[in-house]
Amino acid sequence: MDKLDIKSKTPRELEEYFEKAGQRTYRAKQVFSWLHSGAVSFDAMTNIAEPLRKKLSNEFYITAPDLVEKQISKPDGTMKYLWRLRDGEMVECVVMQYEHGNTVCISTQVGCRMGCVFCASGAGGLKRNLTASEMLDQVLFTQLDSGMKLSNVVLMGVGEPLDNFENVTLFLKLLLHPSGINIGARHISLSTCGIIENIDKLAEYDIKLTITVSLHAPDDETRTRLMPINRTCGVDSLLDACGRYFRKTGRRVSYEYALIDGINDTQSHAGWLASKLKNTGSHLNIILLNDVPEHPFKESRPEQIKAFTGILKQNNINYTIRRRLGADISAACGQLRGRHILYGTMGND
Repeated sequence: MDKLDIKSKTPRELEEYFEKAGQRTYRAKQVFSWLHSGAVSFDAMTNIAEPLRKKLSNEFYITAPDLVEKQISKPDGTMKYLWRLRDGEMVECVVMQYEHGNTVCISTQVGCRMGCVFCASGAGGLKRNLTASEMLDQVLFTQLDSGMKLSNVVLMGVGEPLDNFENVTLFLKLLLHPSGINIGARHISLSTCGIIENIDKLAEYDIKLTITVSLHAPDDETRTRLMPINRTCGVDSLLDACGRYFRKTGRRVSYEYALIDGINDTQSHAGWLASKLKNTGSHLNIILLNDVPEHPFKESRPEQIKAFTGILKQNNINYTIRRRLGADISAACGQLRGRHILYGTMGND
């Protein structure tokens, strides 16, 4: 019999297991607590009798990634972790330090199939989805290794979270559970390219987290050039779905817009974008494009950025220019999981 992933089990599922095994259901809470505090073996669960620990070991496995590499940005202290999973695949996550707390940016897939042309993360295509436990481990073991209390989680690393919908929503349930890591929904943000049907499905869940939509263009022609997913759901349909999410959950939608020289940074683009976002209650994150050597795109020139944001101001669009963190260790937006896949190395620069 193949062993099962016990860390991807909810407390209720664990209770049902112990009940069927003729055990007291409080064992579920004990085991859940051990798993979500970093136990890597059943033998570590000292308040569980040895025969029961042996039974659990025979039927389940506990995920625990191996640390391959840890890099720390010299300018800002951002940390990038490279973790090896049970099957040898690797994922990256990043810890960023802010005045309001420490944020971990996790990956949701090994690779990505969205094909955004300015992003290194999808260069190798999609290898597989991450399980709920593998996402949880990025939070748990990064927190343990760094010694830093992580107060915010963003699903903005490698992968499209809504392309791994079932595992991601299970991960969120586990992350939110009071007996686990217990990070509140208001401290979680999910970034998506815009899979409309799953935005609507997510709105039906009683989670009410913030979603951040990778927009990057106000019109279909430009967005399709940058993001192939736009062929299946145009800009207007995507914005309509975001409006439905906001009305259903009461949670403000944020949009990401990477300014790319000569592609999406003209004053016409700015005016078009302002007309689409005006009076929507949304927030716009302007991203200064980060360097990806194998892609030809360049960051917008300072005068273009000034003109672009000037039009946003004139139209009272709520925006911020995202602070660039971790660029020297390829940990900034769009840079994750590029170097060791594309160049076959994991060494420091």
